[in-house]
Amino acid sequence: MSTVVAALGLGAMGLQMATHLAKTFTVKGYDIAPERAALGNEAGVATYPSAREAAHGADLVLVAVRNREQLENLLYGEDGIAEVLKEGAAIILTSTVGIDAVSEVAAKLKEQGIGLVDAPVSGGPARAGLGDLLVTVGAYPDVYAHALPVLEEMASTLVLVGDEPGKGQAMKTVNQLLCGIHIAAAGEAMALAGRLGLDQEQALEALMAGAAASFMLGDRAPRSLQAYTPEGAEVKSRLDIFVKDMGIVTSAAKSVGMPVPVAAAAEQLYLTGMAGGQGAMDDSSIIKVVSPSNPTDFAGKE
Repeated sequence: MSTVVAALGLGAMGLQMATHLAKTFTVKGYDIAPERAALGNEAGVATYPSAREAAHGADLVLVAVRNREQLENLLYGEDGIAEVLKEGAAIILTSTVGIDAVSEVAAKLKEQGIGLVDAPVSGGPARAGLGDLLVTVGAYPDVYAHALPVLEEMASTLVLVGDEPGKGQAMKTVNQLLCGIHIAAAGEAMALAGRLGLDQEQALEALMAGAAASFMLGDRAPRSLQAYTPEGAEVKSRLDIFVKDMGIVTSAAKSVGMPVPVAAAAEQLYLTGMAGGQGAMDDSSIIKVVSPSNPTDFAGKE
């Protein structure tokens, strides 16, 4: 019999993961937003009117939520799925919600005979749709073995970083420290290039050919140049996600008594952007924090 996977959360990442997994497994989808559920149906994923209905009878539940509050509500809220999951089922949590949140939820689920695979993902929606993600996993060995076929289908790089939930979040915290800093640095670099009178697209091409190149520079910098247009940059990753993620980074560092001054500075840039109404914009719009007006308008005028 085919493994039944419930995909709960059909946002930018969740929908792509669900549609890719549906090529191999039986996938049942749900999203709180009707328009996202409709997109799931269009992509060939059967969707259900509630999270409970989608999760009922599932062997594995793929969860893509925004934060700890959404995770706890999904499990134990009014439409909470924990009560309907069969013993031996496991939740594959792909979201970044923090080490403590995952450890506490995993312990509670374990008492009910339900496993938790702490498997935050990295790579973006396009790669999610190809099964080309980096997936870093923390899980008890038996739960990991149960989820392995689905994890292998999701990932081009699958790394087991620990034998208990929470370790995946720890690895993703380190990952997000770098990603958050790199996005902020890319915005600053493109703003400075414009202020210095350089052709920003040419500058980006040159930077990507040298030692300063990074994935985030190549991915975010082109969109940052669209931030000043009337329509703005296409939203592929919201700025407020990095407010959450950099908060997780700095809190984790504080918990082990370690200073992270560069990450803390980047966190302040994201907080400033959110305070200025950019929370729902693409995170590449961080460029507008350091240069609220188009930097090319100032070239040669300072």
